[in-house]
Amino acid sequence: MTDELIRHLNLSPEVGRIASRLSEAGERYRLSDADALVLMREAPIALLGALAVARKREVSGNEVYYNRNIHIEPTNICVFKCRFCSYRRGAGEPDAWYHDLDAVERLAAERQGEPITEVHIVGGVHPDHDLDYYCEMIRRVKKALPHVAVKAYTAVELHYIIGKAGLSLEAGLRRLREAGMEAIPGGGAEIFDPEIHGRICPEKPSAAEWLATHEAAHRLGLSTNCTILYGHIERYEHRIDHLRQLRELQDRTHGFDAFIPLKYRNMHNSMSAIGEVSLPEDMKMMAISRLYLDNIPHIKAYWPMLGIGATELALSFGADDIDGTIDDTTKIYSMAGAEEQRPRLTTERMERLVRAAGFEPIERDTFYRPVSRQ
Repeated sequence: MTDELIRHLNLSPEVGRIASRLSEAGERYRLSDADALVLMREAPIALLGALAVARKREVSGNEVYYNRNIHIEPTNICVFKCRFCSYRRGAGEPDAWYHDLDAVERLAAERQGEPITEVHIVGGVHPDHDLDYYCEMIRRVKKALPHVAVKAYTAVELHYIIGKAGLSLEAGLRRLREAGMEAIPGGGAEIFDPEIHGRICPEKPSAAEWLATHEAAHRLGLSTNCTILYGHIERYEHRIDHLRQLRELQDRTHGFDAFIPLKYRNMHNSMSAIGEVSLPEDMKMMAISRLYLDNIPHIKAYWPMLGIGATELALSFGADDIDGTIDDTTKIYSMAGAEEQRPRLTTERMERLVRAAGFEPIERDTFYRPVSRQ
């Protein structure tokens, strides 16, 4: 089908050459940065979808993954003041919240008896928290829910608290792993280009610091995810540079399980005037992520960010994961204006969504192992 599409589309010579190489060689052909830029600028969206789905089928066949998860967001009080962020508040500001350790434990304990397999913990970088506090939080969650995997803390949070403790990244991560942390989410990467990073989140850890945190985790056997924040003031070249740095780290460590392209949402932040990119642009980003990141097995369409309809469409652009049930436990994207203001999906609805797109839903755990529900 891809070959037929290539023949019938009026493609530029460069797009035709790249598409043919991808179609003929499949995963054996690695896109160069120049190839990716040509596809981003010139390739018809239908072609990108066909190529990305073909690549996805080489990696994960007809399967699309979801899990049963909840988020715990201990606080939105944060030392950083990123221009794109609609979530962050200062202490004492309206809409600021803070869950102490007892409250976090209660939030976890409320889920006892539910069939969730993952608790995802991220939040603001609170100025008073330290490594001991983060370790105790994980222990409290594991005490309440010993059967779940704890995926906790972005590289931004980790870099801050481990640096505050005066430890090496590996030493700090070991302490968190001993407390029960089993995986690390991918947030906080934003955009690696130093000039763009300096304009939208100058206080945050640099690309090198974010990458070093994940590389240290991979050396310890901790699986992690990775992300990009796209659709703001960056250009295509910046997106590709970001993907290249992730691909190079994955070549060395093979520690990333999934990549999640995160769309900039423009409500209630200081960059609101720039607007948001279109749905076709979202699908382009999804497809290019699948084609360029040939060594990261899973590409996630994060439904609370994209919306349910766009998530189903993303399965036709290379995504093979749609995240989890969530059950109205995250506010990060709802505070930024995403259409899912109280994000929750039943497993039945997730499975219908996947089947409607022509794929087979597979419930997974944090580590992409199928979960059997007899």
